[in-house]
Amino acid sequence: MTHKDVWAAIDKLAKKNKISCSKLAILSGLDATTFNKSKRYSVFGKPRWPSMHSISKILEATSTTPTEFANFIENKDYPIE
Repeated sequence: MTHKDVWAAIDKLAKKNKISCSKLAILSGLDATTFNKSKRYSVFGKPRWPSMHSISKILEATSTTPTEFANFIENKDYPIE
């Protein structure tokens, strides 16, 4: 599992629900900018990982199981393209 895989899974979850990542954050009770692409790396290029709290919130808001989310990480069930 890589940084890129986890962020791609969040993008897939938003796409599956036909919403933007900003809308996904809002529906989850998070700041609208939580999942912005610009926040995925620090200004020094260091990867920023989403918190478990944020992931838990988006799973609850979209009625997604941890297994379903793990499948997104593994690219099994929902292509990003």
